[in-house]
Amino acid sequence: MGETTPDAASGYAAAARATAGSQVAASTPSDAQAAGKAANGSPVTGAPAALSPAGLTAAVASFVIWGVFPIYLKPLHDVPSLQIVAHRVAWSCVLVIVWMLVRGELGQLRKPLTNPAILGRLAITAALISINWLGYVWGVGHGHVVETSLGYFINPLMNVLLGVVVLRERLNIPQWTAVAAAVTAVVYLGIIAGAPPWIALTVATSFSVYGLMRKMIRIEALPGLATETLVLMPLAFGYLIWCEVTGTGAFGHSGFGVDALLVGCGPMTAVPLFLFAYAARLIPYSTLGLLLYIAPSLQLLCGIFLYHEPFQRARALGFALIWLALLIYAGDGLWRARKARVLDGSAPAPA
Repeated sequence: MGETTPDAASGYAAAARATAGSQVAASTPSDAQAAGKAANGSPVTGAPAALSPAGLTAAVASFVIWGVFPIYLKPLHDVPSLQIVAHRVAWSCVLVIVWMLVRGELGQLRKPLTNPAILGRLAITAALISINWLGYVWGVGHGHVVETSLGYFINPLMNVLLGVVVLRERLNIPQWTAVAAAVTAVVYLGIIAGAPPWIALTVATSFSVYGLMRKMIRIEALPGLATETLVLMPLAFGYLIWCEVTGTGAFGHSGFGVDALLVGCGPMTAVPLFLFAYAARLIPYSTLGLLLYIAPSLQLLCGIFLYHEPFQRARALGFALIWLALLIYAGDGLWRARKARVLDGSAPAPA
């Protein structure tokens, strides 16, 4: 979501959970509160009922940035994927730490850095997001933008499966129908390709497990990202030094354009998170849950129309089945959210 993503992945994963049917009411307030605190340092008590133009603009901007990230990464196709991820970690860490310093929020790092339990869990999430970033960057660099977009399309449904397996949540008939359709689509796409869609499955699985673990760790979005990048920084910096010593490093040896893009990986990771956190305070999470599909949709369009990746009718049929599953899933979530508001007396009854 980044990649995110499509990136700033904790926020993106939280939005994915916002369409999770009966889980909307349960998961949304805490996620919105964490994102809201990350945006301005003050808690929010829940999602507002009305759409804010500023919040909507920020949300759309964050998902558009994640959606066009393949365009940003393509000029780096000659740089090894692991080096790109290492630069992404390093420059994200620098930017987030400087941002927190300017805002006087560095004290928020004391808790995660001095609490072994929290630090250990964030080390695991750091490893997961590294796998996600590496899978995404490798996919884009090797001409698999369409398949990486598939990973983020199936991510919300992967979240549902994790809810069943890990959290022992119970699904209703529409949710089981959506999951069954998605599984069928993935199997079908694997059959026509002659191999499972490993890139999509890696991106979706790592992202979903990351989102689940971040949901269970009591830490706000920005300090969480800062701690994760700090944990990864010694590995990233050591690897970049090793590349320089062995003569395989790209930074400083591939022209100003490549250097600027590598440094820019930091803002491209952190800025969408800031925008998402700001938007989460101002618009309903159910709206964010629908807007998140902007990102994989733009990635898919990039793969087909900009990079001319194959998208034959047979492959389109598999994607159509995924989209059908998402429509069932999102529709059920919106209906249940509306029904919950009716019970609270805040909205007219659904037809």
